[in-house]
Amino acid sequence: MRIKELLGLAFISTSAAFAAPNPNFHIYIAYGQSNMAGNGEIVPAEDQATEPKNFLMIASHTANASSRSGSTTQSIQMGEWYPAIPPMFHSFEKLSPADYFGRAMVDSLPGVTVGIIPVAIGAVSIRAFDKDQYEEYFETDGKDIMNWGWPKDYDNNPPGRILELAKKAKEVGVIKGFIFHQGESDATDANWRKTVYKTYKDIIDALELDENEVPFVAGELMNDPTGNSGKGSCCSNKNSGIAELKNNFKKFGLASSKDLRGNGNDPYHFNRESVIELGRRYCSEMLKLIDKTIDPNAPAVNLTDPSQSTVSDEPPEEYGPYIDPIAIPGKVEAENYNKGGAEVAYHDLNTGNEGGKFRKDNVDIYQPNMGFAVGYAQKGEWLKYTVNVAADGEYAISANVAGENSTGGFVLYMDNERIGETIVNEGKGFDTYTIVSGGEATLKAGEHELKLEIVSDWIDIDYVEFTAKNATGSDKTAIVNQGLHLNVTESQSSFSVYDIHGRETASFTAKNMAEAVDMVRNGAVQNLAIGGVYFVVSKKKNKQLQMQKVIFFKN
Repeated sequence: MRIKELLGLAFISTSAAFAAPNPNFHIYIAYGQSNMAGNGEIVPAEDQATEPKNFLMIASHTANASSRSGSTTQSIQMGEWYPAIPPMFHSFEKLSPADYFGRAMVDSLPGVTVGIIPVAIGAVSIRAFDKDQYEEYFETDGKDIMNWGWPKDYDNNPPGRILELAKKAKEVGVIKGFIFHQGESDATDANWRKTVYKTYKDIIDALELDENEVPFVAGELMNDPTGNSGKGSCCSNKNSGIAELKNNFKKFGLASSKDLRGNGNDPYHFNRESVIELGRRYCSEMLKLIDKTIDPNAPAVNLTDPSQSTVSDEPPEEYGPYIDPIAIPGKVEAENYNKGGAEVAYHDLNTGNEGGKFRKDNVDIYQPNMGFAVGYAQKGEWLKYTVNVAADGEYAISANVAGENSTGGFVLYMDNERIGETIVNEGKGFDTYTIVSGGEATLKAGEHELKLEIVSDWIDIDYVEFTAKNATGSDKTAIVNQGLHLNVTESQSSFSVYDIHGRETASFTAKNMAEAVDMVRNGAVQNLAIGGVYFVVSKKKNKQLQMQKVIFFKN
C-alpha cells in the first residue's frame, strides 16, 4: 500500500458513517378498502407495458405474474421493491388511486423517486387496521372476509404488514405521508374518526416519526348521482364525516370526489378515469402538506435495489480545506477540493461520482496509472480549494491534464479574480497526461480561495502547480505539526520523506524522529522541492509506523 493510500485511510476512517435513508426517496403508506385496493379497469398498454418513471412499490404479498390482473409479466415477492405496476394491493385487484398518485408525484417533483406501501382489503371496517381490534374483527364481523381469503396476503394482520414494510422502507427512504380511502363499511362518526387517527398514530409512534411532518390525506367516497344505472351512490352522505378528520390530524388533506363517476355496475366504485383523477387529487393535496426540498447531494435512487443508494448519515461538512490549506508554491491535486458539498465547494452537472474513486459526492474522480484525477469535466462545473501562499511574488502556473479534443479547458480564479491563462489539454487521449502552461500570476502571501472552472468540455485534471519565480520574504521557516500513528509495519534505522501526494522524495538515517524532523527543517535532506508539506516517516519492523508532518518554505 502506498503512503498516499495510507494517508487517505487515516483521514477517511475518522469520518466513516453508517448508511442513512435517501432523502429523495419519498415513501407513502396507502391503505383502506376496495377503492384504494383497486377497482379501476387496467389498460395494459398504458398501465403495465412500461415501467413508470421513478415510481416503486414494496410488495405487500407474493404473486406470480400469471395470477395478476391485466397482462403484466412481473412476478413479485413480499418485502422486495419493484416498479409500481398494477395491481399493487392483491393479485386479483385492478387500478388504484395510488397508481396515479405516485406517477403524479414523480411528475411534480423532479429529482424525487416515489415509493408506495400498499395494504388494503375490500369491504373491511376500519377495525381491520387497528392493531388492538383486527383479530377480534376477523373472528366476528369480518369473518366472511377472512373466509374469502383476502387477509391472507397480509398474514391475516393488515396493521402488522404495514408496519413491517414501513420499517424496511424507512431504512432506504423517508416516510412522507399516508393516503387513505375507507368508510363505506362504517359510519364516519366520531368513533370512526378516532379509530382512523389511531391506526395512523400507532404507525407513526412505532416508526418514531413526527406527526407534524407526516401528513394524512383521506379521499371522499363516491358521489355520483347518475351512477349504478341512475341509482346513485351508496355513501356520499358520509363525506361530511370524512371531512371532519381535519380535527384529528396535525396535517390533513381531503381528496375530493366531486364530478367523479362510478363504474356503472355498483354504487361503491369509481370508473377508470375517476380512479386516475382521484389519484391526481391525492397528489395535489399531498403537495400542499409535505416538505418538497430536494437534496442535491443525495445520489439517484437505485430503482432495482434502493438499499444501494442510501447516503452517509454524518452531518453536512463545514466549508473548508479537505485536509489542510494547500501550500503554494506546490501542487494543487484536483481531487483535494474543499469540503462543504455541492454548490458550496463544487458544482457538478451529473449525479454521482462517475469514476467511483476517493470521495463519495458528485465530483467525478477516477484513477489513471499515476494516481487520482478529476474527469468527465463539463463546461460550467467548478471546484474550490483553500490555499496558503508562502510569499508575495510571481508564480508560474502549469497543469497535468489529458483529453482527446485539444479544446477541453479550464481557468483559475484567486479570491474571485481571474489569474493566469486558459489551460487546454493537448488532445493526446485521456490516457496520456501532459504538462501544459497556464501563464503567470502575481500572488499575495497568506490564505486564499482558489477556484478552478471548466470552460469547455472534456478535460481530465491531475493537478495544477504553482512555481515561485521571485518569491520574497523569510528565506526559511518551519512549522512542525501533529504526529500520526498508523498500525502498519516496515523496517527501522532509516527515515523517508513523502510529499503530500504520497510520493517518496528522499531517504536518510537519523537517531530518532526529532532529529529527522530537524534535518528536514534545516535543509540537511537533499532532493526536496522548493517547499510545501512533507511527511517524515520512521521505519521499524514490527512496530507502528510513525509520521510527523512538516511544513517548510525556502528560496
